[in-house]
Amino acid sequence: MKKRWLAWAAGLFFVTNAANAISMSGEGGQHYTSLGIGVGASTSGVGLNGGWTRSDHDGNVGYLGLGFNLPVGPMMVTVGGKALYLAPRNGKSGSALALGGGMEWPINHELSLHGEEYFSPDSLTSGVKAYNEVGGGLRWNIFRPLSVDVGYRYMQLKGKDGHRNSTLADGPYVGCLLGF
Repeated sequence: MKKRWLAWAAGLFFVTNAANAISMSGEGGQHYTSLGIGVGASTSGVGLNGGWTRSDHDGNVGYLGLGFNLPVGPMMVTVGGKALYLAPRNGKSGSALALGGGMEWPINHELSLHGEEYFSPDSLTSGVKAYNEVGGGLRWNIFRPLSVDVGYRYMQLKGKDGHRNSTLADGPYVGCLLGF
């Protein structure tokens, strides 16, 4: 059974029809900043990513993610998960395994809509009761390799054992993306 799962995972890793591209991103909203890096996020097949989000008032979250990108018509749909390190300002540090995905829908050569959602229930977290992240926006491809994003991000760590909830992000953001 283990060999079958390993063969399946290895097969996913090699199912791509284009070269994996590297991307670096940054975004800032009211009271938070976020930095990220990814490989294969804009091509079909397996994509890897990682990042760090810092809230001015409620703590930090770091993650490593793995997703499978699948073209559906003009859209690129991603399903996957993130292994998270959670460090709320009020509460215990811990970890989580969040499942979810996202999509990118090109409107034309310059503009695209994108969105994502990841969730981790109490059974897949330690230190917090749950993790929830939702984001989406509009991406303007100014010229290759530079894109600018505007959108909305919500990121929350639900408190556990009497600790309050920590909302790392809740509002509009502006960001940029370099994709090579």
